[in-house]
Amino acid sequence: MILICDDDSAIRSSLTLVLKRAGYETASICNPQEAIEFVKTTPPDLILMDMNYTKGTSGEEGLTLLKQVKIFCPEIPVILITAWGSISLAVKGIQAGAFDFITKPWNNMALLNTIQTALQLKDEEKESINVSDISNKFVNDKIIGKSPLLLNVFNTISRISKTNASVLITGESGTGKELIAEAIHENSNRSKNPFVKVNLGGISQSLFESEMFGHKKGAFTDAHYDRIGRFELANRGSIFLDEIGELDAACQVKLLRVLQDKTFESLGDSKQKQVDIRIISATNRNLAKMVAKGIFREDLFYRINLISIRVPALRERIEDIPLLVNHFVKKQVEQNRLSNIEVSAEAMNYLKKLPYPGNIRELKNLVDRVILVSGKNVITDTDFKEQYTEIPNINTNLRDSVYPLDELEKNMIIKAVELYGGNHSKVAMALGLTRQALYRRLEKYGISTDE
Repeated sequence: MILICDDDSAIRSSLTLVLKRAGYETASICNPQEAIEFVKTTPPDLILMDMNYTKGTSGEEGLTLLKQVKIFCPEIPVILITAWGSISLAVKGIQAGAFDFITKPWNNMALLNTIQTALQLKDEEKESINVSDISNKFVNDKIIGKSPLLLNVFNTISRISKTNASVLITGESGTGKELIAEAIHENSNRSKNPFVKVNLGGISQSLFESEMFGHKKGAFTDAHYDRIGRFELANRGSIFLDEIGELDAACQVKLLRVLQDKTFESLGDSKQKQVDIRIISATNRNLAKMVAKGIFREDLFYRINLISIRVPALRERIEDIPLLVNHFVKKQVEQNRLSNIEVSAEAMNYLKKLPYPGNIRELKNLVDRVILVSGKNVITDTDFKEQYTEIPNINTNLRDSVYPLDELEKNMIIKAVELYGGNHSKVAMALGLTRQALYRRLEKYGISTDE
């Protein structure tokens, strides 16, 4: 049963109608006092709660009621009802324990999706998943490893994949955040529908709307044909927003509105389009610190961060290195039709001691390079030492920094460019960046190369 708590009778009636049509049982109350008495005797499955109950608009009544309800029913999800002008208050509500917030006027489909997600997660939390059972509940053949930290990630994926909850994947560059996003989609009810990947770090502000929302022919000078945006392509599936921490303030606002109502307009088209998508985001930046400094919107942070998954760095899961090495060796043998290749025990021990600022991406590059250059059937530690070049760990230096793209990063890029003679592929690999992300940084800092 869903409890509707709002002093406006029209809103109570409207919500009741929408929810009953969707098959939910409802109950309605009009003030905080009735809400407290209700939850004491009849705990609901979910609460839709307004933030204002008098002529005032401070929202403090709603925040107080939320805290009181959580005392009696700590496990019941609460969705706040607010206006755009009081979104900052809704964010405070989420910090105080609310599940999410909807804005007036709300979008019925977005509201029902939020309710469904909240109820699904509530049910999932009641189940206790043993690590030994994960393999039976989680399907994946791309993520290699059995370390405790990685199994915890698998555990989280197995619990939340069937829901529509937005997910924020954090971790250093090269740790496999994209593979985690793919695993969430492949284990979800949307697995047969599109999984659209978007590298936000490679999209300029001027192209953001066209790339994400699409455009009509003639919308701007070079718009010679209609273009379908990424959100529309991902309809009924999942969209992966990689490097979301690179978005500037203007693009953050545009993205927030789509995530709020699941509606958008293509450039040059006044017709509003609606999409049913799951949002999966990823970043190697500290968004919480960026929020504190005012360079990332707090409301957007909470919108994408309903569920957070931290992917461990390779140095935190050393026991997985032999599994990864053998996997990369096998792939090389298959792709290049090589004879059987073995990696000596001394070589494995050497690989376990490396710092890996580029994480799994760096390890794969090193293994592939040694196999192709050495031409040996048994690879020793000497072979790896000859091909390994140490780069200072940019992830470690910048892990707690609010501004990863500062003077320190500029100096690191310059050193890498000098070391590899301007070879963009090697520079990007050493720094744990994609080539597109490297190009943006080179342009930002005015760093020239010879390539």
